[in-house]
Amino acid sequence: MRIIAGAWRGQALVAPPGTGTRPTADRVRQALFDMLLHAPWGGRAMLEQARVLDAFAGTGALGLEALSRGAAHATFMERDRAALAALRTNIEKCRAGDRASVVAGDATRLAPGAPFSLIFLDPPYGRDLVGAALAALHRVGRIAPAALAVVESGSDEPIEPPGEFLAERTHGAARISVWRVALRP
Repeated sequence: MRIIAGAWRGQALVAPPGTGTRPTADRVRQALFDMLLHAPWGGRAMLEQARVLDAFAGTGALGLEALSRGAAHATFMERDRAALAALRTNIEKCRAGDRASVVAGDATRLAPGAPFSLIFLDPPYGRDLVGAALAALHRVGRIAPAALAVVESGSDEPIEPPGEFLAERTHGAARISVWRVALRP
C-alpha cells in the first residue's frame, strides 16, 4: 500500500497486523481520485484547500492521499488501537503532522468544530454506520455547504441517500459512491 500521486507519491504506508482493518486498495484509491479530479462536480479546485474528514480512517490512506494532492487539512477518526498506531506512523512517514489531526474515537460521536468539505466514510461493512456518522456530523455543524461525501461500502449494502447522488463505481466487493451532502435545517 502506498500513496498514489502528489507530493508523497510512492510513499509506502503501514497497516496494522490482522484483519481488523480493511485498507482501500491502491487501484481503488487511484480510481476514486481520478473520478474526484475529473468529474464536472469535482476538479482540482475542489480538492486543493479542502478540509477533509477521514472517518473510520484505519491506515489513513484516503486522507493522506487527499493531503498529498493538495488538501489543506485532514482530520482522521479511528478507535482501534492498532489502526491508530499505524495511522500515526503513516502521518509521521509523510511528514503531514502540521496538516493532520487524529481523533481517537467513534466517528458517530463528534465534537463541534470547523466544517469539512470532503468527507471519506469507510466503515466496517454491514453495520449501517454511514447514516449514523453523517447524522452526527449534521448535529454538530461539521458539514460545509456543498460538501462531498465519499462512501465505501459493500457492493450489495444498502445506503440511505445522504443527498444528491453524483457517481458510483464497484471494485470487487467494494462500492464507492459519491454524494453532495444535503444540509439539514
